[in-house]
Amino acid sequence: MKKYIAEAFGTAVLVFVGCGAVVAVNLLGLGLTPPAAMGASVQTQGILAIALAFGLSVTAMAYCVGPVSGCHINPAVTVALWAAGRFEAREVPGYVIGQIIGAFVGAGMLALILSGAPGGYTIRGGVFGQNTFGGWSVTSAFLVEFCATLIFTAVILGVTQAKNGGGNVAGLIIGLTLALLHLAFVPITGNSLNPARTLAPNVYVGGQALSQLWLYIVAPLLGGLAAGVLFKGRVLAADE
Repeated sequence: MKKYIAEAFGTAVLVFVGCGAVVAVNLLGLGLTPPAAMGASVQTQGILAIALAFGLSVTAMAYCVGPVSGCHINPAVTVALWAAGRFEAREVPGYVIGQIIGAFVGAGMLALILSGAPGGYTIRGGVFGQNTFGGWSVTSAFLVEFCATLIFTAVILGVTQAKNGGGNVAGLIIGLTLALLHLAFVPITGNSLNPARTLAPNVYVGGQALSQLWLYIVAPLLGGLAAGVLFKGRVLAADE
């Protein structure tokens, strides 16, 4: 139970801080569609802020709850570790449930704070850190979420392996990798790579965010599974 609580706490922090950054960017007019007079440089500032918020949140939690649960805080990571043979199947449901609960707690805390915003803040149908792929095709969005999750989980499996892993800097490497992937793919899908992280805000927002939720569950899980299989088959893993 201690591990499940750690996973819930870590995921809550990720959603609270990461989606909080998305909201802050929106409030400051630095979002993906800023006023035309503000230009593309403002849009870039917004993407960078979001990338660092999510990436550094993962890094912080890696050193906070990592010693307790391993800091998966993402069902795709849990699936990757299981597929790689590094995680027991009986632990998977508890971890995923903890992650989902934590995501809703983090989103709920953010919603509570926003209820006191000057002039109010609209969550239903508004900007709340939800992930959508807008006008992009399903194929493009699916490939982004699958490939980016594959890269992300492969890095996690690589830096945490017993031989030639990242050691004490593994958490930093993982967080920076997530930030890097955000810089590349936020404009397309929002770069979720995490079913729990997307589930909570998309349910809160509803509408298109809810109808597109399936892709943000299926594609990351398959990406994590693929990374796990590659390490299980010793394709990417270091020789023992």
